[in-house]
Amino acid sequence: MFEVIPAIDIRGGQCVRLYQGDYGRETVFSADPEAMARQWIDQGAPRLHVVDLDAARDGSSGNAALIERIIASSPVPVQVGGGMRSGEIIRRWLDDAGADRVVTGTFALTSPEAFAEVAAKYGRRVAVTLDVRDGVVATRGWLESSGLPVAQALSRLAGLGARLFIYTDIARDGTLTEPDYAGINALLRQAPIGVRLIASGGVASVNHVQHLARLDLDGVIVGRALYDGRVSLPEAIAAAGRAS
Repeated sequence: MFEVIPAIDIRGGQCVRLYQGDYGRETVFSADPEAMARQWIDQGAPRLHVVDLDAARDGSSGNAALIERIIASSPVPVQVGGGMRSGEIIRRWLDDAGADRVVTGTFALTSPEAFAEVAAKYGRRVAVTLDVRDGVVATRGWLESSGLPVAQALSRLAGLGARLFIYTDIARDGTLTEPDYAGINALLRQAPIGVRLIASGGVASVNHVQHLARLDLDGVIVGRALYDGRVSLPEAIAAAGRAS
């Protein structure tokens, strides 16, 4: 089933959105991320996508308790990203904190043997993010380049056991332009059998969601468009249901 997934990006305990992943171009949308989580759940969110931007940038864990409270109070699955740079951290979020899924990127690329062990144990409960700038995968909170073209990264990580990927065109993220349909379709053509994708970045309308729902995707993560009011979550979910 195609899921329309609200994003809750947390920095310094607040719900924010970055423009093209730039920490210097931040908009604060709420001082209460827990209230935002309840709002999206009340509007029908099938899942929440919660990212600890501080952990993604420097590995800090100052938002961990806040995210654990969101997980504990949520009646829908929560996937958590940001700073998932070891098997032990991933195990803690999945087994102890109750996250339904974790999202990792840097760890998968820099610690392939350890990642393969995690992928074998948790399967699609571990999603790998392909955050792409100019066709190359970025790491460490989008601040560094892996040097790997996205197709090569997908092939390598699928070979290690990754079965779920989240594709984001960084240049479109937070820009309210449109999703990278060409890049998404290229990855769908290249993905091995059994590998699934979620799209992220650039969504600015319900029509964008509906277009993505017609593709062979597991879902789309929507951020700024929801917070700006350009996209109604109930309308987006209904449109995706009609398309998929």
